[in-house]
Amino acid sequence: MTWEQGALLVVLGATLGVFILDRWRFDIVAMAGLMTCVLAGIIRPEAAFAGFGNPAVITVAMVLIISRTLGRSGVVDEVAHRLTAGITSPAGHVAAVCGLGALLSAFMNNVGALALLMPIALSTAKRYGYSPAILLMPLSFATLLGGMTTLIGTPPNLLISTFRADATGNRFLMFDFLPIGLAVSVAGVAYLALVGWRLIPRERGVPRDDIDRFRVSDYVTEALVRPGSPWAGRKVAHLEAEHGAKVIGTIRDGRRVFARPGTVSFQSGDIVLLETDTATLRHLVELEGFALVAQGAGGRELVLTEAIVIPNALIQGSSALSLDLRQRWGVNLVAVSRQGRRFEGRLRDANLSAGDILLLDGDRDIVAEAMAELGCVPLADRKLEFEPQRSILAFPLFGISVAIAAFDLASAAVAFTCAVIAMLATRVIRLGTLYEGVDWPVITLLGAMIPLGTAVQTTGLADRIGDAVIMLAPQAGAFGMLVVVLLATMAVTPVLNNTATVVIMAPVVISIARQLGVSPDAFLMAVAIGASCDFLTPFGHHNNSIILGPGGYRFGDFWRVGLPLELIVIVLSLLIIPRVWGF
Repeated sequence: MTWEQGALLVVLGATLGVFILDRWRFDIVAMAGLMTCVLAGIIRPEAAFAGFGNPAVITVAMVLIISRTLGRSGVVDEVAHRLTAGITSPAGHVAAVCGLGALLSAFMNNVGALALLMPIALSTAKRYGYSPAILLMPLSFATLLGGMTTLIGTPPNLLISTFRADATGNRFLMFDFLPIGLAVSVAGVAYLALVGWRLIPRERGVPRDDIDRFRVSDYVTEALVRPGSPWAGRKVAHLEAEHGAKVIGTIRDGRRVFARPGTVSFQSGDIVLLETDTATLRHLVELEGFALVAQGAGGRELVLTEAIVIPNALIQGSSALSLDLRQRWGVNLVAVSRQGRRFEGRLRDANLSAGDILLLDGDRDIVAEAMAELGCVPLADRKLEFEPQRSILAFPLFGISVAIAAFDLASAAVAFTCAVIAMLATRVIRLGTLYEGVDWPVITLLGAMIPLGTAVQTTGLADRIGDAVIMLAPQAGAFGMLVVVLLATMAVTPVLNNTATVVIMAPVVISIARQLGVSPDAFLMAVAIGASCDFLTPFGHHNNSIILGPGGYRFGDFWRVGLPLELIVIVLSLLIIPRVWGF
């Protein structure tokens, strides 16, 4: 092994290790890994940013812009309501919502499809009196399945097409993924509608009233000890023992009280950082002399809205204080449910993460506008009113671009860029909001990881790894190696993000195919399918992280529902991929 191969292996290992820790944003980590390779001389400076000009990156950016435009039209909401209106059974709702989710995610970002349909799923569950958990996990899985069916359904498919073009001179076209993707999606949605939702424990996320509609982890909020409160002079330990509330900290005269919590006695005017359920919190406010800090000592009435932070939202990684929510948006952060993650410091100082559920106070219209700008999804039904007569043009323009890419009249990047320009020309997209739909961390991740993937090939590291894999299973043959590739990709994907998985696996499987003397197409398809199979953990894909709180899920719930789905994907993939693509 050359020093370049060894150094690249170390950088990739460190980058992937930091990805797994999930302490820093993935785009920053990927860019740090790229710069390390440039400084080490593994990647030439003039090639460092070539990834940002890659057609896959341009296509992802254009599809994100179009996806946001389609979502803002309100048409999807209307279709979803019509689909669920005449259905009364949970199985029917699962089939309808998952079918629509799979269809949408074939042509738009997975997270965008989930964000459009999640409020509808929640309101449907509430209307018919069953747990939202029954709909949310199947919906999340369905959006992942639908993304497998087209070139633009998910970034890994675009990357796979890029690697194929580099290896063979021919890229995958729009519907080349359809034979396996459609079979897996149809079988997967059928499983989720008939069996999958029944495997979710009935007690998950049972609906309750008012702001306590969803079974999420306890909220963290700040409560003020009012003058005359019966708790003034009493100890923290007594509050915890009597009401089961956890006191995270006490703020007195602007400073935190540093002492063992059980020994601290409350004083009038103290701000208490509480972690508790909303029923207990309501009792403390109404009967025990506490007031939410957002209410003030006067106890004004709050107008509450629940929202969830989606991946790469503006608010992710920031705090209410740093964003100045109250002054800039007229919104108060009342409480946060962090799904069991540790909470330190004041509520206003907490850095928020994807999957956090926020309890926001403010006028409904103002909060709705703030959520749209901050990148949060409301946990309630939405009433969307835009410019339907103009926004409706987005659908035929998008359809034309899909047809152009499907018939290879132009590349996907050119077709969808032309669609965006046409939408600008017809004022479907306003110039001022053009880039609002672009998920810049994803674009940065792709732009940084593509040169790393190229370096895996050019340094010979892919051949080294390929040799090692073949030596481990010398008698496996092409089909046996296909099994190994599919299972290895599916095993790695829940740990890494799917883009990183493709960047590492694609050069290796191309090398394996070359050494076996067969076409790489079947192996690349296996990587594409495996990279989209994030059904076993709540952190394997952003969509699973988003639904974790509103569904009230536990870690084992994903295994319970996701493992049979993975087995379905494996069986169908091994039956169909060799027949369609051959060796």
